[in-house]
Amino acid sequence: MSLLKKLQTIPTLSKFLINRYAPYRGAGIAVEKMDLANYHIRVKMPLTRKNQNIVGVHFGGSLYAMVDPFYMLLLMHHLGSKYIVWDKAATIRFLAPGRRMVYADIRLNAMEVDTIRELAENYAPVYRNYRLNIFDEAGVRIAEVEKTVYIRRKKPHAAG
Repeated sequence: MSLLKKLQTIPTLSKFLINRYAPYRGAGIAVEKMDLANYHIRVKMPLTRKNQNIVGVHFGGSLYAMVDPFYMLLLMHHLGSKYIVWDKAATIRFLAPGRRMVYADIRLNAMEVDTIRELAENYAPVYRNYRLNIFDEAGVRIAEVEKTVYIRRKKPHAAG
């Protein structure tokens, strides 16, 4: 197992590394909570001059970036190394201007992971859609993000 894969199994260390990832640091994005055992990650981003757009509200690219990798990371963690997991598609719908701290909760559950294992049992590709909302600190829904994730069970290598 590679060092990076081993590090992914330690939530505190994963959170530390993600929070130091240059694009996240530059935008002010931070993982506030990483509870892999309970299938939950919470991210936040303050409004700063580094992540605001020309009209002074949250830049849409930063809003999307704050939630981008986390369904894939949760699935990789819970499915393990016998599965390929890729982000396949995404859309973001802006609902209100973000003028203050924003938050997003990324959640899965054990039943979803079990369903994916069943669907991928015969090595066929599985596509799952996930929807989440980004809220500001007053509870106003700022954006809605939909992600499509590709999952496939890895085929065993032929001996030889």
